[in-house]
Amino acid sequence: MSESSPADGRRSAAAARRRAREAQIVAATRELFDERGVRDAQIEDIARAVGINRAIVYRHFTGKEEIFALTLVDYLEELREALLAVDRTDAPPRDRLAATVGAFVDYGVAHPAFVDCAHALMRRTAPELVDEISESALFRLGRAITATLAVPQRIFAAGSATGDFTVGDPSLLANMFYSTGLGALQLARVGILVTESAPGIPTMVEVSPEQVRDYLVTAALALARG
Repeated sequence: MSESSPADGRRSAAAARRRAREAQIVAATRELFDERGVRDAQIEDIARAVGINRAIVYRHFTGKEEIFALTLVDYLEELREALLAVDRTDAPPRDRLAATVGAFVDYGVAHPAFVDCAHALMRRTAPELVDEISESALFRLGRAITATLAVPQRIFAAGSATGDFTVGDPSLLANMFYSTGLGALQLARVGILVTESAPGIPTMVEVSPEQVRDYLVTAALALARG
C-alpha cells in the first residue's frame, strides 16, 4: 500500500484552497446579484467583496460569463431543493405539477437576479458558451439544470404512466416549460402587460405575480394533458 508523498499533500491543500476561493467568489457574486441586480455587479465589485484584486478573479474564472454560469448553478441547486420540498410523490400527478410550478414562480419572484442570470446565459449561443466558459463549468451548469428539470420531468413521466397526462417527451416538455417560465417570471417582475382597450388602441394593464403563477400552473397542466 503506497503512502502519500508531501508533494501530494501540498497539491491537495492547494486544490482545497482553490475550491474555497472559487466558492467565496461565487458567494460574493450571488450576494451582489441579489442586492444590486445582474447588470450592476462588476468584476471589481466582486473582487472587492472577497478582498482580492480582479486579476485573482481571472485566475479562477475565464471571465464574467463563467462567474454568471456558476452563480446560476448556485441558484439552480437552491431552486431544486424548493421544488423537491413541495413535491409529494404520493399525491396525484396534477397536484404535484401544480405545487412544483407554483414553487418555481415563488422562487423566481423572490430571486429576480436568478431570472436575469438565466436569461443572460440563454442569450448566448452554444458556440459562444463553449468559447467563453471552461468545460468543467459547463459540465456543472448542465448538471445543475438537468437535476432541477428532473423534478417536473419525473412528474410528467409519472402522470403519463397513470394516464393523467399525455407527454411524449417529458425531458423536452420540462425544458420548454423552464424557458417559458423564465419569460413569465420577467412579466411578473415588470407587473405590466399590453393589451387593446379598443381595436388598434394599446393600453397597459397591471398583472400580479399571483396571476402569473395561476396562469403558469394552468398552462403546465394543459400542456401535460396534451
